[in-house]
This record gives sequence, C-alpha cells and structure tokens, in this order.
Amino acid sequence: MSEPLDSAAKAILHGNDKGGYTVPTAGLYPYQWNWDSMFAAWGFSTFDIPRAWEEVETLFTGQWPSGMVPHILFHRPDPGYFPGPDVWGCDGPVPSSGISQPPVAATFIRKIWEQDPEAGRAHIERLVPQLADWHRWFMAWRTDRGAVFITHPWEAGRDNAPDWDNAMARIDPVGVGEYQRRDTAHVDASMRPTKEDYDRYIWLVQRGRRLGWDDAKMAEDPPFRVADPGMTFILLRANRDLEALAAEVGHPTDEIADWTRVLEDGAETLWNEELGCYDSRDAVHGGWGESLSNASFLCWYGGVDRPEMLRQLDRVMSKARYGVASYDPDGAKFDSKRYWRGPIWGIMNTLIGLGLSQCGHEEQARRVKATTRALIEDHGFAEYFDPLNGAPAGGGRFTWTAAIWLAWAGRE
Repeated sequence: MSEPLDSAAKAILHGNDKGGYTVPTAGLYPYQWNWDSMFAAWGFSTFDIPRAWEEVETLFTGQWPSGMVPHILFHRPDPGYFPGPDVWGCDGPVPSSGISQPPVAATFIRKIWEQDPEAGRAHIERLVPQLADWHRWFMAWRTDRGAVFITHPWEAGRDNAPDWDNAMARIDPVGVGEYQRRDTAHVDASMRPTKEDYDRYIWLVQRGRRLGWDDAKMAEDPPFRVADPGMTFILLRANRDLEALAAEVGHPTDEIADWTRVLEDGAETLWNEELGCYDSRDAVHGGWGESLSNASFLCWYGGVDRPEMLRQLDRVMSKARYGVASYDPDGAKFDSKRYWRGPIWGIMNTLIGLGLSQCGHEEQARRVKATTRALIEDHGFAEYFDPLNGAPAGGGRFTWTAAIWLAWAGRE
C-alpha cells in the first residue's frame, strides 16, 4: 500500500466517525447510510477490527420488526437535511427512512470475520439471524420472477441511473409541494439528479408515508417496481456468504440455499438479448430499461458468468480511462458528470473486480483494480469521478472511497 494514501484514507474514516457509525462525508450526507456503512466497516477492519464490528452492529440497531434494514438511520438531528425523519414518518427502533439499500452486509461481515474468526464468532452468532431476517424480507417483498426489484430509485443506491427513466416517466408528481434540497447546496447541480427526478423521488416517499410503510399496502397497485441487476446480483452473493456464516454457527441453511436457487433463475429474467447484457426490467408495465450500466457487470459478483458480458466489459473499459462507467459511454443518455449516468464509482469497480476474480477472470480483475488504484492515486477520495478524465465529482473526503483503498484498491 502507498503509505501517504493509506494514512489519508484512515484519516477520512476517523474524520467521518460519529461514534459507532460513520457518515459518508461531512455536510452532504450527515447520517448513517446502509451500504456506505458496510464499506466503512470493511475499511476499518484493515486496522481496527473492533471498530469494524461496532459499525456493523450499529447499523443493525435500526432493523425493523419485518426484517428490513433501512437505507438511512437518523441517529442525531440535523435540521438542514432533506428529506429528514419528519418527511419519512417511519416508526422503527431508530428514526429512519422507509426503504432499504443493496444488501452487501453479509459479504463484508464474512470478510471481517475471516480476518479474526475467534474474535468475530460472537458477532456472527448475533448477526446471522438478523441477516437471515433481512434476506427473508427481500425474498418476501422485493422479488419478481426471482429477480429483486426496487420500489424507489434510492433503494438501488443508483439514484438517477437511466435504468429507471421509463418507469419514472409514468409518475406524475402532482401535489409534491415545495422543498429545499440539501445536495445542490453542497455540490454543483450539474453533478446531481435533476429537479424532475427529485420531484418523483419525493412523491414516492410521500406515498410510502401515507401507507404507513406497510409492505402489503405498498405492494398494491405499485407506481414504481423495477427489477434491478444490481440488487439481484448483490443479494445473490450475500446469500452465498450468509449460508457460509450460518453453517459456521449452526444456523439452518436450507432456506438460504433455496433463496440462492430462486435468485439464480431470477437473474436470467434480466437478460436483454437485444442489448446483449443484464438489464433492468419494469415489473409493472413490462419492457426493459435499455441500460447497460455498471450494475450489469455485477453478474460475476453474484457468481453468474456469461462470455457476452466480458466482451461488453472490454468495450466499456476501452471508452473510460479509470474503470467501469456507471452507464455505457456509447449510450444516448451518457453524461460524464451527472451522478449515476456516466461517472465512475470506486465501490462499483470494487464489487466488479471481486466478482471477476471469483469467477476466474484474473486478467480483467487486475485491470479493474489497477485503474481504480490509479484513479485514487491521481484524483483522491471523491464520491465519484468523471470517467473520461478522472476529475473528482460529488462529495469529497468520501468514506467508501477511502475504505476501498484500504481494503482492496491500495493492496497489491
């Protein structure tokens, strides 16, 4: 590892540490975000394993009785943030949002545990039942034909990806009212979702609040339900890791193995033959997202291997200097600066690289890792980056970018 960058990454994790949990970055994101926090735990585990376990267990203090783990936990008041807990109107054990986020937790919990199995055993004994409850919630309330769907773009973690454009266009955000965004006060608006996007995001939040975030009521006549390659492949990998952890502590594994088989079949319902890739699918109205995204390349992370995807990866990486663009650079909607419509995300490069290695594609895995390492060496620890020139974008001193440097990109 590069010592100066190693020290800088640790300083970012310490600087964003709020006592038991980290925020993604100061100002822009002042709370605990679900998958951000799990990347943070993985980063902490490279130099402070007890602090890593504290991060994980703080996240699970917010788990709902249904098993759902929210995408934001509002541990401390921050009146300037929108939409805050008063807008979500949830009734969980910790003030929170009403939706979830990509379930990377089981995978990173396994990675943390493997570094010191004896010290971690008590943690996984507590966490395996909680993880199983969360995965069971996904299987009960977020699957269509075996693929995982989202009920809000924020649930995928890829807020304004082109994948959702067709389904979101059907929503008329009537009555959403006036509001003041936090993100555009901290970051250039050209790098963020548009107001038209945001109106629909808030309209979906308001609908959930009216329905009391009741899963059964939310499932009736849904305005937005899109099956997502990212969520499907991430849960598929998480199930495999959960099964290994469950076996270690004597927790039943048959149900988990059944979920994995369902998701393996479901992943194939996301293959868009015409586009030649895994693609999002509208589970309400039918039709494809027509989007080759970085989530499409999580197939290997989920343990699903197709030679067509290797060819797509080679083409996409030939267009971008530093890794896998969040949307096809040859696509009509490509925007090199706007959030999930083109920029490079180090965390997605990481998951793609881990998956490639897992499936035996070591040459491609090394290439993704090397470009991510160069990106951080050249341009720092930003939230995301312009895929054409590497220019940093979004928030700075970002937790998950520092974490992946420590745990993956900065390691030989």
